[in-house]
Amino acid sequence: MISIKKKGDFKNFNKFVKYFSNKKYESILIKYAKIGVEKLASETPVDSGETSKSWSYDIIHTKDGVQIVWTNSNVTPQGVPIVILLQYGHSTKNGSFVQGTDFINPVIKDIFEKIAKEIWTEVTSI
Repeated sequence: MISIKKKGDFKNFNKFVKYFSNKKYESILIKYAKIGVEKLASETPVDSGETSKSWSYDIIHTKDGVQIVWTNSNVTPQGVPIVILLQYGHSTKNGSFVQGTDFINPVIKDIFEKIAKEIWTEVTSI
């Protein structure tokens, strides 16, 4: 025989759902999306400076939640995003290889950690 016992209620869970359904958290995401753009711009390797100035963000609402998407609009004449070439490296016309620099992942990791900390603080203060 299986028995299930319930103790307590869903008061805190309902508060949590209501809080997030009201999108009060979006200001936190926008704040960190802007910080991410600034940080990515400052960490982008600079030649002409065009790539570092080309960062932007979008806040996208999905059925599963919300996403921050950082984009960079600077592309080669062939349409290849310059940040991909800087991040992962690329070959040159003469056949040599330019090593990439992992500048995106450390910035994004730091931003995500700060978002998680601030959202957790908000959630636990309800």
